[in-house]
Amino acid sequence: MAKILIIGCGDVGGRLAVQLAAAGHEVHGLRRSAVALPGVLPLQGDVTVPASLQFPHGLDYVFVLLAPGASGVDAYRRVYYEGTRNVLAALQGQGLRRVFWISSSSVYAQDDGSWVDETSPVTGAGDTAKVLLESEALARDSGWPATVVRFAGIYGPGRLRLLRWVESGRAVQAAPPAWSNRIHSEDGAGLLAYLMAQDLAGTALDTLYLGTDCEPSPQHEVLDWIAAQRGLPPVAHETKPGAGSNKRLSNRRLLTLGYRFRFPDYRAGYADVLAAAT
Repeated sequence: MAKILIIGCGDVGGRLAVQLAAAGHEVHGLRRSAVALPGVLPLQGDVTVPASLQFPHGLDYVFVLLAPGASGVDAYRRVYYEGTRNVLAALQGQGLRRVFWISSSSVYAQDDGSWVDETSPVTGAGDTAKVLLESEALARDSGWPATVVRFAGIYGPGRLRLLRWVESGRAVQAAPPAWSNRIHSEDGAGLLAYLMAQDLAGTALDTLYLGTDCEPSPQHEVLDWIAAQRGLPPVAHETKPGAGSNKRLSNRRLLTLGYRFRFPDYRAGYADVLAAAT
């Protein structure tokens, strides 16, 4: 069994902490506010306040799941970059097996509907994406083995943005198609637990994985499906000549490693979300 620190026990981090604790690992979970999670040893601290970062000794794995709490470059730099630097400084002296640093697929600037994987270039990224890339580099250069996971849009129970969109009747771009990529929060936690289990078993991990489900889908298709499930009128489709089409994310590297998604596409995932919303 491993001794694990999870920094950021929000939706995905909290699910991960509970899952690993239930599997028999010793799990310490850091949050800004003290919140009890079943089987998880709570730590209270703020990554932007170095003095608050007091970690147990003898850790094997650290998962870093940060959220800026606000938009903009300053917030990203304070939490992602400075926060990661503070965390790594507080971990000095630990003999970690691996650090997992959770990032975002927003670092990819492709906007032509093309397929993107871990080998795709990240040139042209915006200012906040550049901060993410700089923060990823801190983890990779920490001196411990490190794996970055770039998540697509996270959804799950209680995340009802698309349902509210359908209910509002707001139109959606359909031509050219605006591709959307997502991952259910259960799979977000599940794949992180799987990566750690593979590392424990001696499987060689890559330094980068895309955390996304198996079916990138045009946004209008997803909204139309949700409307049909709720018995609501279809969302109006818009044609926007010259508009971007976003990108399609590939999870082939994760699938090749052996991870199997609980919610492999939006239909499986949003059926779960809609059931919880009734």
